[in-house]
Amino acid sequence: MFIDKVRINVRGGNGGAGCMSFRREAHVPKGGPDGGDGGHGGNVIVQADASVSSLIEYRFKHHFKAERGTHGRGSRMHGAQGADLVLKVPVGTVVREYFEEEKETGELIADLTHDGERVTVARGGVGGRGNIHFVTSTRRAPAFAELGEPAQEGWIELEMKLMADAALVGMPSAGKSSLIAKMSAARPKIADYPFTTLVPNLGVATSGDLSFVVADVPGLIEGAHEGRGLGHEFLRHIERTALIVHVVDLTGDYEGRDPLEDYEVINRELALYAEELGRRPRIVVANKIDVPGTDEVCAQLAERVRADSIAAAGGNEFAPSPIDPKLYRISALTGKGVESLKAAIATKVHELREAARERAAAEVQYDHIWEHKREAREARFFVTQEGPGVFRVTGTRVERMVVQTDWENEEAVTFLQHRFKRLGVDDALRKAGALDGDEIRIVGRSFEYESPEGAVDVYQELDL
Repeated sequence: MFIDKVRINVRGGNGGAGCMSFRREAHVPKGGPDGGDGGHGGNVIVQADASVSSLIEYRFKHHFKAERGTHGRGSRMHGAQGADLVLKVPVGTVVREYFEEEKETGELIADLTHDGERVTVARGGVGGRGNIHFVTSTRRAPAFAELGEPAQEGWIELEMKLMADAALVGMPSAGKSSLIAKMSAARPKIADYPFTTLVPNLGVATSGDLSFVVADVPGLIEGAHEGRGLGHEFLRHIERTALIVHVVDLTGDYEGRDPLEDYEVINRELALYAEELGRRPRIVVANKIDVPGTDEVCAQLAERVRADSIAAAGGNEFAPSPIDPKLYRISALTGKGVESLKAAIATKVHELREAARERAAAEVQYDHIWEHKREAREARFFVTQEGPGVFRVTGTRVERMVVQTDWENEEAVTFLQHRFKRLGVDDALRKAGALDGDEIRIVGRSFEYESPEGAVDVYQELDL
């Protein structure tokens, strides 16, 4: 079964709580703090794996969670870290944010085009610090520790796009499935009616010492770029193929279509869907030359292809062109001309691979890029007024600080207030118009606002 788009919920493991403990031994009447840190929660990682061929594993199971970190203990014993959860996906999978409530797709997280390439999609919570971290010259026995940080959670969309070297495109019943069957060991469904191919088929073809992966993409129709005939579902599989092999049915099929018009329709639909597809390296194939009476239209198509090749080269017939000026005449039924077509595709694919290898030095490090974007977004917070004397503060980092705080411990609450001051929350509230005594709401907690003038930061020695 071919599953090429799924949406799943991912959640990292929560961080373990830090420990509030003091050294208690015989002959040591005033032992210092010795609470250990909580372990970090595991991350959820999406990794491209060449041995995985579809996203079917995620069709019925939609929730994935990494292991949580364990709590810290006394005697400086730190909690164990939670194990990462690695989700294997096919090479060529695009990972995006997904907002379940709005049913909308968000930012691109990663485009995993190489075996082993990975990206962290839900980071585990950081373990809470034990009370050994809160000792200062003025506070020798801190009687509080941090709770573990809650993990990141959210929905992502996984979209599999074929990683083929060449894609066979054309109108329905142009003979693409018959051609891939002749070129490779692929055995797609073949019949004498349109739309027999409903999912892409992949095959490995060999010519001499060269080999390439070819995809048989379901037939396109006019209006495919607007989604007609599942056009978007099929066209997006062509986006990452290096070479387009445009198959034209010289007979016009049973509908009696004009082959030259079919040729123009496919070119137009590719360019309208994505401008870059209109400039993609291309080979044009005239199929069904075994049918009598196709010589004239074949000659007309050859002239059209040559003219398009010159136009794509800027009007210079001797300049390199993305469109091969030669029309390859074949019969997918009898096999005539297929070997020379395979050789041409193999040679072109080899050239394109070598060019791509030269560009590989500038590989994208998705984890780094996505992590920077995520950190910048999480650091932001917003202050909104919900009513007279009532303000709400929202923001990932601020809300996590609140969740990490042990509200049964007065020292921990005081420590949180000073963290807010360092983060700029107090200044933001004052600019928003908050006055002494106003109610400040964060997550499910409520505070009374006190202006920071004249306050002494007893935690100034701490690394907050």
